[in-house]
Amino acid sequence: MTKDKDIEELFLAQTPHFDDSAEFMAKLTKRLEAVEIVKQYQERTLHRYKVMMVVAFVVGIVSGTVSTIWLLSSPIELPSVNFQTQKTFLVWFIQNSRFLAAAVFPMLMTFAACLITSNVLEIVEMRRKMDKFQTSRG
Repeated sequence: MTKDKDIEELFLAQTPHFDDSAEFMAKLTKRLEAVEIVKQYQERTLHRYKVMMVVAFVVGIVSGTVSTIWLLSSPIELPSVNFQTQKTFLVWFIQNSRFLAAAVFPMLMTFAACLITSNVLEIVEMRRKMDKFQTSRG
């Protein structure tokens, strides 16, 4: 922020040799304010992404813990789901529901971890580009 203030002061200290110097300074000030608004928007967006990633991480940990406790605490003799039917596929599903749940939950958690990692890397890349852009400007 101090670099931005220094640049802004530098621009405000300039007195160009134009006939419409007041108009030029007004336009320049307006443009500097627009740049500041865009930078503030980017900062808010990055902060919002970080908060969403933390929330997703916490929800993943909690849901993984709850599903693991549920799988381990329920009796093995009782199926995880019951459809009260005699259809072949549904009977097979009922009989193997514990194994299916034990396979599906870790896959979902792995998928969620990959998505969160991808989003975090995207945020870091956005931050790096934003910092690079700011340093190249001043």
